[in-house]
Amino acid sequence: MLKELKINNFAIIDNLHVEFQSGLIALTGETGAGKSIIIDALNLILGGRADSDFIRTGETSATVESIFEVTDEKTLDTLRELGINVNNGEVLVRRTI
Repeated sequence: MLKELKINNFAIIDNLHVEFQSGLIALTGETGAGKSIIIDALNLILGGRADSDFIRTGETSATVESIFEVTDEKTLDTLRELGINVNNGEVLVRRTI
């Protein structure tokens, strides 16, 4: 489960930190508010293509960081076997463009 999302200098987003609760999450807002940009950031963190066009104008880099909570023991074992650091059932994923 996605627990946290931090976005810095990504498209029109200067700095955003969101903590998600369990259950259904809906992104709502006016046209141009940045909903699609948050989805683009999630896509990046999940392995999507990094494009320098995502870097906020005037900045040299953009960073998207997330914390996922993993409770399935088989998944935790696989992550550890792959050398991925799991801390108290949480996995930090960060991508910088």
